[in-house]
Parts: sequence; structure tokens; C-alpha cells
Amino acid sequence: MIRVGNINVPLDFDLTQLPRFCEERLGIPPSRLHSVKLSKKSVDARKKNDVHFTISLDISAKGEAQLLKRLKNASPVERYVYEIPQVNSGCRPVIVGFGPAGMFAALVLASAGAKPVVLERGSDVDTRVKAVDEFRTTGKLDPECNIQFGEGGAGTFSDGKLTTGIKDKRIRYVLEKLVEFGAPDEILYMAKPHIGTDKLRGTVRELRRRVIALGGEVRFGARFSGYETADGRIKAAVYTDAGGEHRIETDSIILAAGHSARDVFELLYSRGEALSQKNFAVGVRIEHLRTDIDKAMYGSFAGHRALKAADYKLVVHLPNGRTLYTFCMCPGGEVVAASSEEGRLAVNGMSCFARDAVNSNSALLVNVGPEDYGSSHPLAGMYFQRGLEEKAFIAGGGGYSAPVCTVGELMDEKTADGFGRVEPSYAPAVKKALPDEYLPRIICESLRLGIPEMGRKIAGFDDREAVLTGIESRSSSPVRIDRGEDLQSLSVKGLYPCGEGAGYAGGIVSAAVDGMKCAEAVINKMNGGLL
Repeated sequence: MIRVGNINVPLDFDLTQLPRFCEERLGIPPSRLHSVKLSKKSVDARKKNDVHFTISLDISAKGEAQLLKRLKNASPVERYVYEIPQVNSGCRPVIVGFGPAGMFAALVLASAGAKPVVLERGSDVDTRVKAVDEFRTTGKLDPECNIQFGEGGAGTFSDGKLTTGIKDKRIRYVLEKLVEFGAPDEILYMAKPHIGTDKLRGTVRELRRRVIALGGEVRFGARFSGYETADGRIKAAVYTDAGGEHRIETDSIILAAGHSARDVFELLYSRGEALSQKNFAVGVRIEHLRTDIDKAMYGSFAGHRALKAADYKLVVHLPNGRTLYTFCMCPGGEVVAASSEEGRLAVNGMSCFARDAVNSNSALLVNVGPEDYGSSHPLAGMYFQRGLEEKAFIAGGGGYSAPVCTVGELMDEKTADGFGRVEPSYAPAVKKALPDEYLPRIICESLRLGIPEMGRKIAGFDDREAVLTGIESRSSSPVRIDRGEDLQSLSVKGLYPCGEGAGYAGGIVSAAVDGMKCAEAVINKMNGGLL
């Protein structure tokens, strides 16, 4: 098979006519063509008078050696097959958390015959949807089941972006399994794939059913509360649920608890686990009208039936030494309540697959690190994060009302009544307040310096009527659970810190891949590999 890349086609190109395209554009007659499949598709909007698609094709044909020499941008390609060895014996491994890392660790272990037990403090996805909807409607928070905790993890209530900066062959397995469990086929070829929260819910449900069908077990409402050791090795996992405290004998715990499992970080610290401070980022969400962003990015092609809502990615380096950047951009989405603790406020972005909501939003973030935390304590970043969320809760007036202002109000350093063309999408409620009430001075300064710079890169980004909602504080974990090259804790053998919460991933795909790696390490151990 060969891959032919960098093929430019118009927006109205008919993707069902690929064999005909191979004959007319690439000179491969039907008699030589075995198969042709779209392997990549992206939007090229660098020239606003020539917005088009760029595609890559995977082609199987007679005489591929000759085609490789003749065709421009052609290269050989081999299909990657992810093989999972079967386990011979051993204790059932325990997985803490059923977000992307925990889900794919469970899937790999279950496929290997290891019969993993998953402990998830939150609820199944259907119960979780009801809890999240109630919180957005009434402001009544369930600390155990919310946007952060429950089946699918925080990513289930997001845009479901599958872009990643890592290069790993396992990514293909992740994408193919997501499609198998209900995600759209297009995630296999789109340059910036996403599922959308509406389709993610069904996908994670089907993945869980497969884990169970393969002999695994998923226990909801099961809060990890500790572990037992002997001679520096894991001997059991302990959890609590409505029926009290329980113990599971095991020699392997994959700890994929997520970036908001603060009680787990405190538990590990109390046990003397090797932890270290980690940089993360804080800021606000910025909202524009989706149609304004589409026009800024696509020009006269905005609204074309072949184009979805436009996305963007911006970075500006500022004279105060900080960097302001956009993160987790949600085209045609909304800003959502992402709190998980009483009296602390956090927001995030969410989109459905269609990305057709009135507003588009993204996080506007500034990195923070140990120099900002004011302490060398391993959990200082987490306490710093908590403190900001408490200030944001107060600035919003309590009841999980979010503090909001317009870009114009930010620049003028004073608020006014009402909104302009852009209405905030956050629920349950909003209250006018400047970021100065809950963010450090250096972050507010960076917003005031950086937003006009971003407006020079995307027309209208600095629209004075754009809405800023705070606080965006859960972009990544503020703590790293230190592990060695064998993926095990530096403190306890058999404990595998995993995924975004442990500081080793940054999104759905990278977390899923890390979960697979930890599962592979457990399988190796169960099959007599090095401990």
C-alpha cells in the first residue's frame, strides 16, 4: 500500500468518487486499482480567497513500486496491528479511575484475559448526565459525580478533541476502538478529529460494556481510599462505597484518577509517595459569536456546507515574560460549570459533534509554576489552584454563579450593566466581575497585553463585546506522581501512576495511550517479566 499526500481539492469535492479521482488525477486505471481510502483530510484556510481541503489517500494497486517513483508525495505505508498477549496467571489488577487512561488500560487488560477491576468514584454515564444537568440548572453540586468525576472522565463533557502532540503507533488503535464503540468514522482521517460530548457518551458506555464482556468489572460509586503494602510492594487496594470499606487483593494498581482527584494527591502525600510540583495554567474562557469566528477564519467561504465551525490556535509572547495562549478551543460550543468541590468554582468548554451552538469559545491561559506557588511543598500547586477557585466562587457571588466581563470592560478596568452582541453561555448563572478579583495580577496583566495582540492575528478576536468567563483552572494536573522507566511509582512497586492526573498526559488520546502502556507493563509482569 502507498500513501499519496498533499493533494488539494475544492470544498465541493465528492469523497465518494475516489476511484474516479485516482484515474483522472493520479493516472491509475480501474484495472490496476485494488482499493483507495481517505487517510487524512484538513482545511487549508491560509488564503481567504482560496479555502480548500488537503487530503491524503491510501492506495493499494498493481505496480506500486512504479507508482512510488511516478507520483509526487507518495510513500509506502504499512498497516499497524496492535497485538495484546494473553496473561498466564496472576492477581486481578485494579484500575483507579475510568477516564481515557483508565478505560484503555481496562480494555487492554480485559482483552488480555486479566479480568481487571475498575474503581470509579462517580456514576455511569447516564446517571452522570442527569447529575451534570441538575448542577447546570440548579447549582446543586454532587462532589462525587460531576463534570470531573464519573464514567469517561472530564473528557466526556468537553469537545472530545482527539488531537495530540505525541507520536505513538498506539494512537491508531485508540481511534479505531473509539469508532468501533460508536464514534464517527471521520476521526480516522480528519487532521483535527473530535467526537463531541453527545457522541462521546454512547462511546464510553459501549467501551465499558466490552470491558465487562471480556471479564472485567467496573464498580461505580467506589472511591479509592488507600492501599496495603508489604516489603515495598502493593498487596491490596482499598475503597469505600455506600456499603462501607472494601479490600481487593492485588499486586498491581493502575492509578488513573484524573487531574481533579485532589483527595488522592493528599492520600499519596500522607503515605510518603514520591510527588513533585508541576507547571499548569490558569485564566478565563473567551466567547465570540461563532459566525464572527467563521468569517475571520474562512472569509467569503464562511457558511459553506462542507465546512464545520472554524477553530483556531493562538500564542503570544508578552513583554512581561509570560505567554498567553488559547487552549481547548470549542467551535460552536458553550462554557460549562466544571466544579468538583464545594465553595470552589471552575469552568470548561464543551461542544456537541455538530458544533452548531451560537458561540465559539476557548480557554485563554497563562502558565504558572513553582515560582508562583509560594512554597516548595509537593502539593503547593494544588493549594494555589484551590485558592484561586475559592476567590472565583466569591467573585461570582456564590451558588456557582460565574464571574464574567466583556473584553472592553477588562481593558477599561470597570464593569457595566448588560452585554452586547455576545451573551455568556455559562449556566447556572453569571455575575459581572473583573478577573482582578480572582486571578493574580500577572495573569490579568497578561490578558490585557495579549488579547489585543491576538486581535492582530485573528480579526475581531479582541472584540470589546466578547465575553470572558472565569475561572479556567483545570487545564492539567498541578502535581506529578513520580514514576520510573518501568512506569511504576518510585516509592511503591506495583503502583502505576497513569494519565493526565499523574502528570503524564495532556488530553484524551495521550491519556489513553499512557493507559495502554501501563496495562502492557502489568501484562508483562503477570507473564513473568521483570518486576
